[in-house]
Amino acid sequence: MFETIKNCFKVKEIRKKIWITLALLLVFRLGCYIPVPGINPETFKGVIGSNDFLGILSSITGGSLQNATLFALGISPYINASIIIQLLTVGIPALERLSKQGEDGRKKIAQITRYVTIALAVAQAIGIILNFGFQTGSDGEMPIRLVYFGSGAIGEAGAKWLAGIFLTVVYTAGSMLVMWIGERITEYGVSNGISLIIFIGIISTAGLTVLNKILGIFGVGDFATAGLTNLWEILGFIILTIVEFAAIVAVDLSERRIPVQYAKQVKGRKMYGGQSSVIPIKISGSGVMPLIFAFAIISAPQMIISVFFAYDQNAVTGVTNWFSGSSPFWYGQLIYMIVLCVLIFAFSFFYQSMQFNPEDVSKTIQQNGGFIQGIRPGKPTADYLKKISNRITLFGAIYLTLVAFIPSILSMILTGLGQGDLALLSVFSTTGILIVVSVAMELDKQLESQLMMKNYKGFLK
Repeated sequence: MFETIKNCFKVKEIRKKIWITLALLLVFRLGCYIPVPGINPETFKGVIGSNDFLGILSSITGGSLQNATLFALGISPYINASIIIQLLTVGIPALERLSKQGEDGRKKIAQITRYVTIALAVAQAIGIILNFGFQTGSDGEMPIRLVYFGSGAIGEAGAKWLAGIFLTVVYTAGSMLVMWIGERITEYGVSNGISLIIFIGIISTAGLTVLNKILGIFGVGDFATAGLTNLWEILGFIILTIVEFAAIVAVDLSERRIPVQYAKQVKGRKMYGGQSSVIPIKISGSGVMPLIFAFAIISAPQMIISVFFAYDQNAVTGVTNWFSGSSPFWYGQLIYMIVLCVLIFAFSFFYQSMQFNPEDVSKTIQQNGGFIQGIRPGKPTADYLKKISNRITLFGAIYLTLVAFIPSILSMILTGLGQGDLALLSVFSTTGILIVVSVAMELDKQLESQLMMKNYKGFLK
């Protein structure tokens, strides 16, 4: 990969795209540090940090949510909107027709996704501000400073309305700006902009945590009380990360190749065909999408309770105890793991059916005079491809399930050993590593393809 990046900087056009991508990502990271007027960051960080779901959401945004900066919502509203539209495309005929209309259809679906993103960003901002912005922190103060909104002139109730409207507009605008940055990276830069923003958010959060752990070894920072324990945690984290990287890359590159033989055909005075090819089916062809879908669905109950019923601590505690990966009771974690396993398997087969259609592949093979040895063309070929696809998808779903459960298993083991500090595990879990590795490999493929296009001189030269 480093050799590919080195060669890309030698080509002017690719080098320009890389610099555009880095510049836009720098703008995104700067926005994660721009404070919003009227917010007490320390108090807001303490209130948000007490909620498990918002803590995970903050790690994806690179800590921007806890710091209450401009890009506090990050790219999550756009991701949720994309998931909703992608699911509705299968069930709503009008959206399905748009998806099959080529570039014009994709532009219309993208515009609909933007509208849904605005609605979700407004709803998420209102929920967070109303239920967490006006809570009293450990220091006895509210995260939102009403004095900045003229509470003396219009009263406290009027100041709350003014503060809520102002912050909702600011955070919604910040989320839309992040979406715009991602789309510009996709259009003018390299690779997918949304994936790179998520990649940068996870890497920056993990990097800051590792840096604080290193400073804690010398008695500085939030982890100063742990002392040399920080060193052993960092070493264990590095070893675990290397092992996970190797395993994820090995599985991501593995595939089942189905040989296809094409019969010889005589057309006029020329002979065509007579060659062999393969149909590659990857074990993790759906990538991390089943995990993202599953976590989005399974986090919905806790998100709704935490955001819209935060004043009812009994309801929040009940959902956490009965249905949460961070439940203090074994039955809560067991229910969470069973439901998550079912969702991962369901979305793995659902997403694979969207990407790989055995009937269409069989029809294409038959129209080009091809066949799979030992299998008759037509429906028998489609049934054979479907059986192979289902078996590979089953192994892929098992792999993703193991990836999702490693953090929970390690959490239970470390908790049982009395290790309460799971900072590194929470910000850079196996799912986060899977996203990071997948995005890095996709970036490498994009750079290699663009480098190959620029180096290809054609047959006339």
